[in-house]
Amino acid sequence: MVTTLTRTSPSKPARPRRRWLLGPAFVAAIAYVDPGNVAANLTAGAQYGYLLVWVLIAANAMAVLIQYLSAKLGLVTGRSLPELLGERLGRGPRLLYWAQAELVAAATDLAEVIGGALALYILFGAPLPLGGLIVGLVSMALLTVQTRNGQRAFEFVVMGLLAVITIGFGAGVLVSGVDWTAAVAGIVPRFESAQTVLLAAGMLGATVMPHAIYLHSSLARDRHGVQGEAGLPRLLRATRWDVGLSLLVAGTVNVAMLLLAAASLNGVEGTDSIEGAHAAITAALGPAIGVVFGIGLLASGLASTSVGCYAGASIMSGLLRVRIPLLARRAITLVPALAVLAFGLDPTWSLVLSQVLLSIGIPFAAIPLVLLTSSRAVMGRFANGRRLRAIAWTVVALIVALNIALLVLTAGGLTLG
Repeated sequence: MVTTLTRTSPSKPARPRRRWLLGPAFVAAIAYVDPGNVAANLTAGAQYGYLLVWVLIAANAMAVLIQYLSAKLGLVTGRSLPELLGERLGRGPRLLYWAQAELVAAATDLAEVIGGALALYILFGAPLPLGGLIVGLVSMALLTVQTRNGQRAFEFVVMGLLAVITIGFGAGVLVSGVDWTAAVAGIVPRFESAQTVLLAAGMLGATVMPHAIYLHSSLARDRHGVQGEAGLPRLLRATRWDVGLSLLVAGTVNVAMLLLAAASLNGVEGTDSIEGAHAAITAALGPAIGVVFGIGLLASGLASTSVGCYAGASIMSGLLRVRIPLLARRAITLVPALAVLAFGLDPTWSLVLSQVLLSIGIPFAAIPLVLLTSSRAVMGRFANGRRLRAIAWTVVALIVALNIALLVLTAGGLTLG
């Protein structure tokens, strides 16, 4: 969305200056197409065909609302969600809250580095620990763009990677022979077993991302600055477009992943891992599609790990009031992912399980978000109206219910394996 602003001078006539308002939501949207999504969506399609298409559609609709509320909070208050929580929590609760948020950020980073390492293994045969190290180093270079050139330049880099991701995961659908009748039937909400409930929770965790909820309020505020009430309606309209367009792209990519797996991997042996799924896709659709898939996975890992590190820094500075340089934080948070790769833990199931952990972390971000954006003391006349509050609390209730089911099933011994 482009808007025209006016700059005046005492000696020259006013000349319009055009300002591009889209971008922050596209950075946040990278979280919705990270390698964890790839693992969860390929697993869902390979194991259950088109059954869980509805989960992705519902999760994406929830994400549109939640990401808009996060951006709205940052624009109206001039503070991020972590900052507002840090101001309201005592020292003990604030530290506990930071610990769970940091755990979520760590799970996110684990998924993203592992996914990038898998892509390098698929494309070049690079050992997984080496691939993880390369992903970490490249992500440092991407974060340097943000540090040296500002958020706008970083947004354009991320948007370019999002385009690569879209092509990488969308190309296979065009030649995979999707059963569109079955795909449409998959829009009807249903489960077949407790296993599908657990997998749906992982898909939800991979789609509605807690760290993106924390981050988006910072992205919107940092990009547009603190505005007076007169300028807010225009920015909020632009933000609705920003969120809607970015998550339409991300949601389409997610559905494409599941459709690709349902059409090409359902019932095929050896597709319980990303590398096995890649081999099956290559065998079924040709080496060109396999290479494009690998490039999409690599772009996903590189972009999402950079955004995840950005989110972690926002969480820490807001809740602990401690700022660590992005590159230093990148180096520190890279260690757990490299350890997982070095010790030979199954990378694909590490990805899926990380998404389950993210699903558990969603209510801790979503509930305070709805409370704060519904408060007139915080938001003034921009507080959520009655209808929006009802929809937002319904979304949060559904997320919490699914997470309770997840905990019960996990406690009962059900696993994703």
